Amino acid sequence: MAEGQKKLRELIALGDVFLAKQGVADARVAAELLAARLCKCGRLELYRYLDTVPDERIVDALRRGFQRVAKGEPVQYVLGQWDFRSLTLKVDRRALIPRPETEQLIDLVLKSTQVQRVPKPLVVDVGTGTGCIILSLAKEMRGGVFVGVDVSPDALTLAKENAAFTGLEERVMFAESDGCGEFDPASVDVLVSNPPYIPSKVVDGLAPHIRDHEPRLALDGGPDGLDVYRALLLDAVMVLKPGGGVFFEIGDEQGAALRAMLDEYGFTDIAIVRDYADRDRFAVGTLSF
Repeated sequence: MAEGQKKLRELIALGDVFLAKQGVADARVAAELLAARLCKCGRLELYRYLDTVPDERIVDALRRGFQRVAKGEPVQYVLGQWDFRSLTLKVDRRALIPRPETEQLIDLVLKSTQVQRVPKPLVVDVGTGTGCIILSLAKEMRGGVFVGVDVSPDALTLAKENAAFTGLEERVMFAESDGCGEFDPASVDVLVSNPPYIPSKVVDGLAPHIRDHEPRLALDGGPDGLDVYRALLLDAVMVLKPGGGVFFEIGDEQGAALRAMLDEYGFTDIAIVRDYADRDRFAVGTLSF
């Protein structure tokens, strides 16, 4: 049977073998995701098409996708879209790929007293990237003022595209800024961030599909991985309202350091929260004055 006459299930199996030989992790999943994208369906709906024979255009596109992933490009960038909570977002090299762990950060904000007790809180997402955090909060909260800031113009452009793509452009504002120090004193209710937190010397040792494709600006947190947290907390004590909260994603070995930093800057109700893999992943605190 010529390649162009193979059923989709056979093409996926061939892609699985090819990607596995190239050292791609979860090769079968990657092959299925690429096929589902071309079939314009979810991966779990792919069974409907497995016994069909795709036309040549689909086969060629699938082959190109396999080649790109085999060369180390993240499958999310090849797909051009990725799901985060209830949103489907555009993803590309302009910003970090949204991770499942970050979805839990949204839950921490939604359950916080800062959100529960304030009718229209000002929520600021620093280092917004794709916009996944602030767009999710805007969609899932009834009221609020939502602002995403980033130092990267390219990332901001992508975030704005995602706001339009998700129909949330009227609910979220974006601005180019290195931190949040430009907000009025005592004006912010919630400061949320998934900043770069990987120590510089570790970045070069990351897996190639991360190191060579995702923006280093979104990965490198300085010599000890804590540079951005120090800068954010300097801003936070000025711009947060008394009783305002910070919600940070952190590296799994940074819990003790973040607890000490939050205490030093006068935060109370400090908690280091573990992710679903039982690793330290989030730091939260309330400004006490």
